[in-house]
Amino acid sequence: MTFRKVNILIVVLAVVIFLLVLHHNLLSLSDFLKKEDDDTSVVGGQHIDFVPEAPDSLPEERSGKEIPVVITAVEERLGGAIAAMNSVASNTRANVVFYIVTMNDTVDHLRTWLRNTGLKTLKYRILDFDPRVLDGKIRVDPEQPEPIKPLTFARYYLPYMVPDAEKAIYMDDDIIVQNDILDLYDTPLKPGHAAAFSDDCDSVSSKFLVRGAGNQLNYIRFLDFKKDTIRKLGLRASTCSFNPGVIVANLTEWKMQNITAQLEKWMELNVAEELYSRTLAGSITSPPLLIVFYNQHSSIDPMWNVRHLGSSTGKRYSPQFVKAANLLHWNGHFKPWGRTASYSDVWEKWYIPDPSGKFSLVRKHSEKEEVM
Repeated sequence: MTFRKVNILIVVLAVVIFLLVLHHNLLSLSDFLKKEDDDTSVVGGQHIDFVPEAPDSLPEERSGKEIPVVITAVEERLGGAIAAMNSVASNTRANVVFYIVTMNDTVDHLRTWLRNTGLKTLKYRILDFDPRVLDGKIRVDPEQPEPIKPLTFARYYLPYMVPDAEKAIYMDDDIIVQNDILDLYDTPLKPGHAAAFSDDCDSVSSKFLVRGAGNQLNYIRFLDFKKDTIRKLGLRASTCSFNPGVIVANLTEWKMQNITAQLEKWMELNVAEELYSRTLAGSITSPPLLIVFYNQHSSIDPMWNVRHLGSSTGKRYSPQFVKAANLLHWNGHFKPWGRTASYSDVWEKWYIPDPSGKFSLVRKHSEKEEVM
């Protein structure tokens, strides 16, 4: 073999070795980046993905710190989320960013509604919730009239929804905000508290709920105190419960205390041991929250969650009181887009009709038209 051929062979071998090393390093880098992505976006082993969105810029007067507002958007209740966001945006000049949590089959409908109405100026992100994160954590009760809605549990995963924020607001879709949501965002949280809720024994609830209703405001309504696992917690059955339809969350504390993992633990234990009260009436979201935040939560001003408008209690509110409320909440069986809820006319002021025509209000006059 000539000296020239030897040199060529050495060069070829060197190039091959270089390419092999480069390939190995690129694979290592890819694995590293994948791990970094998984660490920041995985929820219980499943991804919550941001759906690309490019909303119009906010009006100039909307400035200051970003206020993240998390809300779920279920297909059959989509009009509720639309009205809630419209009411928030219309009553504040703060820099509100909506994190709209939904499922794949609702994304296109939601985008159409936002882009083709006055809400196109909102600042928002659409998040796709993967229901597989709940595998093994929900007990299916055949006696329940309606199937469990996965998005009901989205509030458990707030730090994953808004990963870069220190604080956020979560609110249900059956809500109307009548004042500046910045005031709610500024709710003070005590040191070590990861969340603030409205207590069910606050002055508003106690005044308007039906007298003699017994334990409907207490922990015993939600948890089965006959079970050893519950008794060992040392919870007082007479402790006032709280409403998780509006949450002001300190996400830094939430992550430090690993609140999400604690909530998932109690979901799994309920699957194994049936820890929830038999009189729960379908409110399966509250029990894990009540356990994890027992005596460890701050309180929201009662006027920032005036609730029970979706039950017979709502009829007890005077028009003056409803007008003075900062936030109205139609929790209960009757929703304001239906035909029997109290003060649905107040809710309808903030509703924006669906440009696609898929969602429509159910009103008493509709029944008359159908008969004719």
